[in-house]
Parts: sequence; structure tokens; C-alpha cells
Amino acid sequence: MTGRPETDGLLTGIPRQGGPVAEEHEPARPAPPAPRPDPAGRLGGALLAGFTALTARPLAGHQAAVVRIGFALTFTLQLLREWPDRRELYGDRSPWSPQLARDLVGETHAFTVLLWRDERWWFEGCYLLAILAGVLMLLGWRTRFSSVLFLVAVVSVQNRNVLVGDGGDNIIHLMAIYLVFTRCATVWSLDARRGARTGGGGGGPVGVLLWLLGGGLLTAAQLTGHIGWGGDGWPGVGWAVLFWTLWAFAGLWYAVERWWPGGEPRAVLDALATMLHHCAMLVIAAQVVLVYATAGWYKVQGSRWQDGSALYYPLHLDYFTPWPGLSALLGGSAVLVFLLSYGTVAVQVAFPFTLVNRRVKNVLLALMITEHLAIAVLLGLPFFSLAMVAADAVFLPTGALRRVGGWLGDRLGRAA
Repeated sequence: MTGRPETDGLLTGIPRQGGPVAEEHEPARPAPPAPRPDPAGRLGGALLAGFTALTARPLAGHQAAVVRIGFALTFTLQLLREWPDRRELYGDRSPWSPQLARDLVGETHAFTVLLWRDERWWFEGCYLLAILAGVLMLLGWRTRFSSVLFLVAVVSVQNRNVLVGDGGDNIIHLMAIYLVFTRCATVWSLDARRGARTGGGGGGPVGVLLWLLGGGLLTAAQLTGHIGWGGDGWPGVGWAVLFWTLWAFAGLWYAVERWWPGGEPRAVLDALATMLHHCAMLVIAAQVVLVYATAGWYKVQGSRWQDGSALYYPLHLDYFTPWPGLSALLGGSAVLVFLLSYGTVAVQVAFPFTLVNRRVKNVLLALMITEHLAIAVLLGLPFFSLAMVAADAVFLPTGALRRVGGWLGDRLGRAA
């Protein structure tokens, strides 16, 4: 027995190789009880994983970049189109006189720099600066500064004359506020290229000069009484609180990047900025869902949408018919008008419920983008449509955006 290996359990009393001798009729040992699930531990693990995902790295960077580019492009093109009539729309020749605008701003506590002075040079300078802000935001240059400048430009132009707009101005107004709190220049921007070249270092002397310039402009506006700390309505704070907070945070960020680039303060600031970015992106998505939900359910209550004839009327109005022949062709078919009217309502009402299914959501998203492009052509509302397409981009899949970005990059590289 010692010269060959022992068999395993064929004879009672013969030990297994390398094991102890088993006695005859030895009872089997019971298996240890399975550990009970710990709900508190699983909940804590889920909360920790969620907090890590919220603060670790900025998600939806491509979607934020498309939203930034889309709204900056829309605002800039709109100002360029209105350049010949800018004084009649927002300047000294406007039927909505500066005094009427000041009375309304005094009641609503809105913000606009165009009412600070009545001279033409002030208006022309502010209008040119608004175009520059749109271009800088489009390119993603120093977005900590240009996003605030873009916000000031948007609210200043729109609050000067509230009677000008086609519905897209409201969504531009809101998105300009939300974009300030996002990290919308992590890709497809000059900031991303500069960060890749310098290793993500500080803002450099240009960043310091812009920060000092912003502080000087805020101080001048504060001393002249154009912005204040308090407000009459909720939440009882003025525009100065927002602007000075953003200014102080930008200075703190530069100081930490300059003197503690790899320390704990930088990690804390990075986590806070990432968390704020995710919250802002969530608000943008909720805003888009709210727009479609309210638009769809208000249409359901309208009698013209219920009988399927709602699109017939705008297709026969001169104001909304840039292509009379095409509008007459579509408006002359009762079946087509009925299908388009009911299809519009169905898509808008159903979209919020499709977010739980990625494939269905992508199909409805493509339908809504196609709908807005058709509105731009048929009804002559290009800037409204472009603003809504830019808002829809927050739900576009990342893989598709990367493929489109790579394709455009290859084409631009070959052209260059």
C-alpha cells in the first residue's frame, strides 16, 4: 500500500491521500449556514457607489459640449441676422423705449446692461460684445469666463425687448444659466486642447488677467448701483451675489491649481465641480422633458389638435410660409395634415415615458429632431428649431456623438 497511491473512498478505513483516517460510519458534517443578506450594508454600498459616480469624473461631457455649441451657435447667428435691424429691435429706435424697458425691469428685477446708458456707442459696444461672447462660448475658450459673459449677453439682449422672440429665446435664456454650472468644455473646445497640451495646469497669465478684469467690472457695476446684493422676490438676493460667488470660486480654483495641484484641496474642488456639473446636466434634461410634456398635454386639450386640423392654419398664414408652394402642397392634403397633427402630439406626450428604454428613446429623439428641422424649413423658424435641436442633444447617445465627432475631425483634418 505504501508503494502506490491510495484509492479514494473505495474501502472503509483507508485514508484519502494526504488526509486523516476516516472511521467507519462517520456522520457527515453539516454545511455552514449561508450568510444572511445585510440590507444596511447593501444600501450603504449603493450609496457609496452613487456618491463616487457623482463626484469621481464628469459624465455626459460630449452631450454638454453639443449643448454648448448648439446654443452658442444659435444665439450668435440670431444676432448676426438681426444686425441690420438691431437698433429697431434692441436699441434707441425700438418701439419698446428704454423707459418702458426700465419700468418693466424695475418690476421683474431682470438684468440687462443695455439699459445702463442710453448712448448709441454703449449699445453698439454691448451688441458687439454679445456676438463675441457667443463666438467664445462656441469655441470653448476660457469657459469659466466666457460662460458667464455668455449669460450676461443673453439676458441683456433678451430683457431689453421682451416682445421680440419666437419661443426659442426662452430655452436659450434658461440654458445660458444652466451652462455656467456645467463642465461643458471637457471635449471639442479650445480649453480641452490647451489642457491636453499643458497637462491640465492652471489658467496662466491670461486666466489671471480675465479674473482681474471681471473683478474690476463687477466693482464698477456695484459702485454705480447697477447691480445689488438684495432682491425683493424669492430668494431675496440680487445678481451681485451670483456674479461675486462665481468670481470668488474662479479665483480659488486658480490658486489651488497654482499652489496645490495634486493636494487634497484640488481633489475637493474637483469633486464639487463634478457634482455641480452632474446636477446642472440633470436640470437641463428635466427642463427638456418639461418642455415636451407641457407642450404635448396642452395640445391634447386644444380642439384643433383633437380634430387633427391644427397644422392646417399655420401652413396658410403668410407669416409662416417662406415656401408658399410647399406649404400649399402639404396643407392641401387633409390626411397628411391629420397625420402630422396627431403624430406631433403623440411624440411629445410619449417622449418622457420612453426615457426608461434606450432604443425607443433614440427613435423618438430622431423623430423630434426631424420634426424641428421640418419646422425650420416649412414655417420659417430656423432659430427656434436650432435651439430645440440643441436642447434635444442632451439625450443623444455618447457612442453616436463620438463617431460623429471623429468623422468631422477626419474631414476637417483632411481639409486643413
